[in-house]
Amino acid sequence: MKRVLPLTWAAVLSVLMLGPALAPGFVLIRDMVWVPNLAMHRDVLGLGSALPRAVPSDAVVAILDEVVPGMLLQKLVLLGALVGAGTGAAALVRSGLVVRLVAVSVAIWSPFVVERLAIGHWPMLLGYAAVPWLAVAGRRVAAEQVVPVWTPFVLLAGSLSANAGLVSAAVLLVTGMAGGVRRRSTGLLMAMVVAANAPWLVAGLAHTTAAADAGGFRIFATAGHGLPAPLAVLTLGGIWNSDVAAGRGGVLGWAAAALVVGLAALGARDWWRAQGRRQGVALIVLWTLGVAIALLSWAAPQTLAAVGGAVPGLGLLRDGSRSLALAMPLTVGLVAAGAGVLAGLPRAPIARAALAVALVLAPVAVLPEASWGRGGELRAVHYPAEWLAATGEVGTTHGDALVLPWSAYRAPAWNNGRPVLDPLNRLLPVAVVSDGDLVVGATTVRGEDPRAAQAHAALALPSPQARADALRAIGIGWVLVEKDARGSAEPVAGRAVHDGPLLRVARLVGTVHEQPVARGRVIAQLLAWAAFLALLLVGVVISMRRAYSGVATWRAWAATLWPTGKRE
Repeated sequence: MKRVLPLTWAAVLSVLMLGPALAPGFVLIRDMVWVPNLAMHRDVLGLGSALPRAVPSDAVVAILDEVVPGMLLQKLVLLGALVGAGTGAAALVRSGLVVRLVAVSVAIWSPFVVERLAIGHWPMLLGYAAVPWLAVAGRRVAAEQVVPVWTPFVLLAGSLSANAGLVSAAVLLVTGMAGGVRRRSTGLLMAMVVAANAPWLVAGLAHTTAAADAGGFRIFATAGHGLPAPLAVLTLGGIWNSDVAAGRGGVLGWAAAALVVGLAALGARDWWRAQGRRQGVALIVLWTLGVAIALLSWAAPQTLAAVGGAVPGLGLLRDGSRSLALAMPLTVGLVAAGAGVLAGLPRAPIARAALAVALVLAPVAVLPEASWGRGGELRAVHYPAEWLAATGEVGTTHGDALVLPWSAYRAPAWNNGRPVLDPLNRLLPVAVVSDGDLVVGATTVRGEDPRAAQAHAALALPSPQARADALRAIGIGWVLVEKDARGSAEPVAGRAVHDGPLLRVARLVGTVHEQPVARGRVIAQLLAWAAFLALLLVGVVISMRRAYSGVATWRAWAATLWPTGKRE
């Protein structure tokens, strides 16, 4: 019952939160772009000119959607991330059914989850789901010097983006070394962490000269949106985008903060006793690190901007509230422990049961907007038939593609007017050079892709043929125009292979000058992928050996009950 009920409750909450997102179709919102079949090309592998923001997530999806349809795969990922976060939280707190159920509620029905869903950061959601399981794995490593057989799979799933990978690595290393630094186990954990993050690490090294736009640190700073930012952070909320901020205004926002802070204070003593000193300190360290990064983003964005404008790689800290995934284990543990203390106060069984139910439902009650896909905002849609047909006209042997109008986001009518990164960037079978600038209000955060800057300069030339020639010189052989998108599209000379109501596809006539990738970079990236796949293979082999050992043990046990040998 202690296992079945938390799993069931996690599934119920996840379905209630996703709602229409689980219907047929694709959920396309802001940074969440899924397509029927994601093609494997150099950008997906981390060999493109842009920063590897979708490495290794795109490559993993490109492989998996050859087996599982992309529509179904997206739903499995979203549902699995939420259920995984809830069941992981229940496994982390261990004791007491009420405590475990409250842990499930706090982990799933969280501002962090709601905000990352709404902004489309699904790899970050997988990283969030991996956090409690990696804390459980680290706890076992520290206590028994044994790595659970499922650890490689959880670590890989939690490392599909740079931010998620850093969070997952920190959780496993900090909790795993809480029992002291032992050469064998520490070396094993370090090797696993490096292998899981190798694809984006190596791809990122090719862009060490690209410094993040300082304006991004101010735009992406942690924000309260109705609550003081430090108080919002304590509830695991604080995303920069006011359009996706969850439950922070009015009475319910303050009630949510009071619930978290009050129950955490009430449960601190019991939580400390249950965790033990070393693991307790480890989770406090993770919480402090996550909260400190989020608050630094809020309190000193100008300082971060000054440093980040000169230091490559510091752009990972621009969206400071992502780091709050590190605070999840401690926050969930304290609140769940406080609920356990409070639920045990009434003497009458009926009153105790009623209070327990109220505590389990309290996180849902103070954040009602999270239900049913944020009131239908996460509604699944279908791609226009014309898009699917037209993109099939784009060949893979005539360079990369450029999509116009020149802007990063779209809000098509067939997607109910919701903003989304241009889906054509992933729907096409070739790499796409796109605008990397992000416009927020009156501020433009500049992208880091030098090839995008070259394309933008080519589009500024005075004639369609001059534009076409300049684009072919940087490796672009296809130009697509979305006719229903906002903005103007500069004419580019080319032969139309499709010209319909929604989309025009043109093939640039002439030789396309392919952009070569340095051999050393290719070799390094292949080695990184080899390390990533090696970790997966090790997990599979160990799992198979463990399964075979289990079968052999069962057979030996059965033989003692039902001997098969002949009697003399």
